[in-house]
Amino acid sequence: MNIAVKEAFHGLKLNHGGPFGAVIVRNGKIIAKGHNKVLKTNDPTAHAEITAIRKASVKLKKFNLSDCEVYSSGEPCPMCFAAIHWAKIEKLYYGCTRKDAAEIGFDDEFIYDVIKGVSKKQQVKIIQTGRNKCLEPFKVWGKTKNKIRY
Repeated sequence: MNIAVKEAFHGLKLNHGGPFGAVIVRNGKIIAKGHNKVLKTNDPTAHAEITAIRKASVKLKKFNLSDCEVYSSGEPCPMCFAAIHWAKIEKLYYGCTRKDAAEIGFDDEFIYDVIKGVSKKQQVKIIQTGRNKCLEPFKVWGKTKNKIRY
């Protein structure tokens, strides 16, 4: 966790983004470190956990990180939490809570409410369209014999 905190400070010093750091560890060895780079990259998905997962996946040449653990200086937001699941990481350690993050201006409660279906506000208008056309690549995927298992 100390390395994740150092990574958070490193990002702050460089003015890359918010005060968050993350480390991916495999068999007790650091595979990748990341900090929030939203301001540096103008990429709203460049959170510490995402940057660390991206680096670890490149380094290990695989997307399945089930043999890794993640240390995050803050409780992952819904996007990062989902990415940790998509990477199949089985253990997450975190320091600060989402309440701590909300107190300094990083409040994800609205997103949690949207996910739970209890939000009174609608930020994104959702419209389904073109399903039949979009099903075409799904059908091709469904017919392939050598599927990648997620």
